[in-house]
Amino acid sequence: MGTSECDAGSWTLGDRTVHRIGLGVKRLAAGTSDPGTAQERAIALLRRAVELGVDHLDTAAFYPTYADDGDPAHAFRSLGWANEVIRAALAPYPEHLTIVTKIGPTGHGLARPDELRGLVEAELRQLGVDHLDVVNLRLHGLDSIAEHFGVLAELRDAGLIRHLGLSNVRPQHLAQAQQIAPVVCVQNRYGVDFGRVNDELVDSCGAQHIAFVPFFALTATGREAGGVGANETVTAIARAHDATPAQVRIAWTLGRGPHVLAIPGTGDPRHLAENLAAGALRLSPAETAALDAAS
Repeated sequence: MGTSECDAGSWTLGDRTVHRIGLGVKRLAAGTSDPGTAQERAIALLRRAVELGVDHLDTAAFYPTYADDGDPAHAFRSLGWANEVIRAALAPYPEHLTIVTKIGPTGHGLARPDELRGLVEAELRQLGVDHLDVVNLRLHGLDSIAEHFGVLAELRDAGLIRHLGLSNVRPQHLAQAQQIAPVVCVQNRYGVDFGRVNDELVDSCGAQHIAFVPFFALTATGREAGGVGANETVTAIARAHDATPAQVRIAWTLGRGPHVLAIPGTGDPRHLAENLAAGALRLSPAETAALDAAS
């Protein structure tokens, strides 16, 4: 296999063109329980990612920084750590780099509409920028998103946000948002082992030229536990290609359509390189069908 995410092609997020394999920063601290060491390693990994051609980072101010065991109860810092590390590592930012963030969750649950501007301004300060490339509204428990998304649309019109997206949504939420402002991406859980729960949304995004960006694509039902989900079909196909199970999972995800992106997260430089190399892995129709059946 090749070693570049360029092998997977590219897609657009509004007026921003990105390679289809990016980097999720949620697990930058993996491998250590010491905050100082975590920051040093995270900075090195981010710089290495950009050297390897990564031009799409997925972040959020509310991402916890997990200790070595990945237990959320052992988070040693949150509220902006990931953003601040991105700034320390990469500012001033390369022109081609697109940083996608998300807002919504707070310590008391989903933010109220009147709190969203403050969350956006906090992200601006943490990243050290005057506008955010893409902001996803991360949802939980709402039937109508009109009021929340309307606030973000106003902030976009004011120049604080360039493009808008959604996260953790249902198809009706996408339809509601599109009536208010253009949506450039949707982030939902998706991957082998998830029972194809978001197939409708994947297809709807493709029909509307909207990027679909799965989360938990590697961990699958393990979710926050990290690592790569165990699956006999994935393991067998990986062995046949002399690939890793993570690479097979990424390749299957990308195979769902040219609009599907991947944002695998890691704090390990070796895993970073392996994940990017998944762009060169081509699954046969039979292998794809077997993974479809396992999903």
